[in-house]
Amino acid sequence: MRAEAYLTPLNITAKTARWLASVRRESRPRPQLQLQPPRAALLVVDMVRHFCHPQGRAYVSASAAVVPNIARLIDAWRAFGGLVIHARHGHEGPEDLGLMGRFFTDYLRADEPEAEIIEALKPAPGETVLRKATYDAFVGTDLEQRLKAARKTQLVIAGVLTHLCCETTARAAFVRGVEPYLVADATATTRAALHLGALRALASGFGVAMSTREVLDRCDANG
Repeated sequence: MRAEAYLTPLNITAKTARWLASVRRESRPRPQLQLQPPRAALLVVDMVRHFCHPQGRAYVSASAAVVPNIARLIDAWRAFGGLVIHARHGHEGPEDLGLMGRFFTDYLRADEPEAEIIEALKPAPGETVLRKATYDAFVGTDLEQRLKAARKTQLVIAGVLTHLCCETTARAAFVRGVEPYLVADATATTRAALHLGALRALASGFGVAMSTREVLDRCDANG
């Protein structure tokens, strides 16, 4: 999967504004869906060295542009005592690859250094880290139970890859009755077309696309 350098720190703000404007022109407004950070958990997906370090075997070059925004979101959630959950991909071995083994010849082992979350986004003591072995962060984890226990009915999603793990997890949240909010400039994938396609699919019927600034403004508005 060869990554396209479609997103950089210099163009991320302008591109995100264009993407969100396009998505919102094409989608029906849903005023009944309003992010309320106290009701929301922040899920940071797969910000591991495999995808987010230049030496990673599946390095997504656009990930570098979104790291500062993800850090801002994490800081905001920690500041008001919100629930921050980190999901990291990793397999015990070929036996738990499932259908992913038919799409990819390489796989990420849970115990290898590339499966570690990058230093810039290291979980704080006490924050939950879930290991997942497929695109959906609900499958094979206790994510749903943790959201219910914390009485969280909304999920803010950041991380990689937008059109695979982030979008799949957003759909899974929707079918479980949890409102998904995907942060357009805190997610990244391999190509601009895939990123925008995921935002359009989300907004067409199962979630809300927002910018980091819009999410942070909602945090400020909620004290």
